[in-house]
Amino acid sequence: MTFVSNDPSFWPQINFNLVASYFIVASSVAIVYDWVLNFGQEVELLWRQRWSFVTFLYLGLRYIGLSFAVSNLTTVSMTDAVSRNTYIAQWWLLFVADIILGAIVIIRLHAMYQRSRKMLIFLVVTFLAVTTTCSVMSGIGSRPFTGEEFVLSGTYTCIIAEDQPQLIRWTRVVGTAWEALALCLAVWIAIKHFREHKRLGVSTGSTIRDCFAMLIKSQVLYFIGFVAVSCFDFGYFSQELWDSDSTGAQIYYGVILFIYPVQMFVLGPHLILSIREYHAELVDNSEAGTVFTTICFQERIPVSTISGSGV
Repeated sequence: MTFVSNDPSFWPQINFNLVASYFIVASSVAIVYDWVLNFGQEVELLWRQRWSFVTFLYLGLRYIGLSFAVSNLTTVSMTDAVSRNTYIAQWWLLFVADIILGAIVIIRLHAMYQRSRKMLIFLVVTFLAVTTTCSVMSGIGSRPFTGEEFVLSGTYTCIIAEDQPQLIRWTRVVGTAWEALALCLAVWIAIKHFREHKRLGVSTGSTIRDCFAMLIKSQVLYFIGFVAVSCFDFGYFSQELWDSDSTGAQIYYGVILFIYPVQMFVLGPHLILSIREYHAELVDNSEAGTVFTTICFQERIPVSTISGSGV
């Protein structure tokens, strides 16, 4: 059912939707721009290389992000039914993207921990528990979705109602705990590695240090993005901010709409691209006759051949 009104009391809602649309478009443009900017690298480092499970994870995450961006750019003047279906589709895209990101993080940590079976089991069980908890909370808080079309002073919008929006935001708390655990495990194994080699009097080599530095750097950047999104979500727990139509509240909500997809679909794919680029540089150096060592995460001693980390 369509609700039509020219009541001036709806103007704050119109402005709110307008500001939000600017940030949505900005996030979609950022995702598409990053894809275009790195497409050549994607072709060289993934499409033309031997395909692996990680290749499918990268392509799935990257092109889910593009689908999400395109759907955001096309949600204009939709009926309530179409808008509701689009909202549900985007929810599932984000759900699948979260699982892919979790799998990427698990593969990286599994490789860093010398492919330890115990660590793999711990990571998988923990991630499954986190995913199940977040799914249940999201399901309780957002189903059934209800959408209603509004025509306010000549502008079209469809407002999707959620039963318990605050409960959905608590999923970010659980997700942040998982990301913090992943970061701590990555930092811990790096510190332990260097201490162990120092204690044994084994030279780690600049390549190994650079490799761990690259892994930690990419993990930290991704974690910072996740924490930024979570902090803004935590701030929205405030009912006063949730109900406010002020310019500050509009911008605050718009920032969430911008950084959430950017964190997932820009920083996420670079978790893989950074490793592939690093390995490509090692290959170039070896072909140029440069003497180097690299890390073979399964081994405790550096070897003088190129070895993938599984990523």
